[in-house]
Amino acid sequence: MLAPAFPAPVVANQVVFRAVMDVVARPGEVRALPPVVAAPLEAMPAVAEWIRFHTGARLTADPQQAAFAIIADPAQVLPFDRFALGTSEYPDRSTTLVLQVERFGGEESLSLAGPGIADLRTFSAAPLPADLHHRLVANRALFPRGVDLILVSANSVAALPRSVVSARG
Repeated sequence: MLAPAFPAPVVANQVVFRAVMDVVARPGEVRALPPVVAAPLEAMPAVAEWIRFHTGARLTADPQQAAFAIIADPAQVLPFDRFALGTSEYPDRSTTLVLQVERFGGEESLSLAGPGIADLRTFSAAPLPADLHHRLVANRALFPRGVDLILVSANSVAALPRSVVSARG
């Protein structure tokens, strides 16, 4: 029996959905998430089954076939071009990478521009790949193809969609 993630699932699910939509529309902004009550899922099969049950997502070990990829160690994430990048006709057939970060903020930051950002926005999170700036530049060059990133900590969420333009902070 799989446990619900939130004490009031209907309301919390709506809050999380809205927070994710807001951060995708406003790259680099960080939004709070409601507290989670489910015990941490430490065994990969348990995580995969929980996600499959609650989202209906198909499970695959092939990054090219994944609609979503849950990345527990973002510093070691595969190169973005190893995931599905979509096509010119169907850019929505790309992988959304969900990166589990420890925190937002830190010493190394990126300056972000693009749709949803009025001027420039400074963004940082940890841990992340050391070459994230270069990965984001290459990902943006593929637009409208490319991967989208959703970054999640224990209590917050942010996004770096494929439309974001990255500069060193």
